Amino acid sequence: MDPRSFGYEERDGIATITFDRPDRLNALTFEIYAELRDTFAALESRDDVRVVIVTGAGKGFCSGGDVEQIIGELLARDTRALLDFTRMTGALIRNIRALRKPVVAALNGVAAGAGAVIALACDFRLASDRATLAFLFTKVGLAGADMGAAYLLPRIVGLARATEILYLGDAIGAEEAERLGLVTRVVAADRLTDETLAFARRLAAGPAFALGMTKELLNQELDLSFAAAIEAEAEGQALCMLGNDFKEGYAAFVEKRAPKFQ
Repeated sequence: MDPRSFGYEERDGIATITFDRPDRLNALTFEIYAELRDTFAALESRDDVRVVIVTGAGKGFCSGGDVEQIIGELLARDTRALLDFTRMTGALIRNIRALRKPVVAALNGVAAGAGAVIALACDFRLASDRATLAFLFTKVGLAGADMGAAYLLPRIVGLARATEILYLGDAIGAEEAERLGLVTRVVAADRLTDETLAFARRLAAGPAFALGMTKELLNQELDLSFAAAIEAEAEGQALCMLGNDFKEGYAAFVEKRAPKFQ
């Protein structure tokens, strides 16, 4: 785990990915996209990592694709090369969702375009009161449906509001995003790092297998019938009941103490 195009740190079971181009509001390059895709795939096998935080350096979270280093080059590509790129960006979002570990976005500033979709793909979004989100693809002549946005966003804010957001591409302030359910909570800018770490530590202390199963079932059941969802949960819960964390949870309850999940 040694990405070169963004910051990466592991400490106390928490991996922190930091977009680190503050002079460009952490705009993405081809290299960053590829390394992010591969990093989220590799995190599945990092047993020491229980939670992942994604944030940005400076005043922005991520402003999307770099106008000079990505958009300019894409204009010169043929259809096959364009499809290679759009599939790569989609694979990044798919890997974030497929990771059986909680992913927390700490939105320290603007999250626009691809940056907004990366935040959307995370399990939780803690936002600074200065943060904004903007799914601005239509403002540059592209479909608002990009990188899974048209799949994920209606499931969070509803189809009618998602249609408005993806058609118009307007910026959404932190307070409005919280009201819509688009962010988990809003905190003062100077408290974002501490609040995010506290939130991540709470998740890291939880039952890792059970949390992973919860995320997997949430993903699966988006496309299942009710009967199939009931069966999937029955099978998933039975697997959890075979684990040591279930035994520890029971022992902690009987002994009137906090559980120590492994």
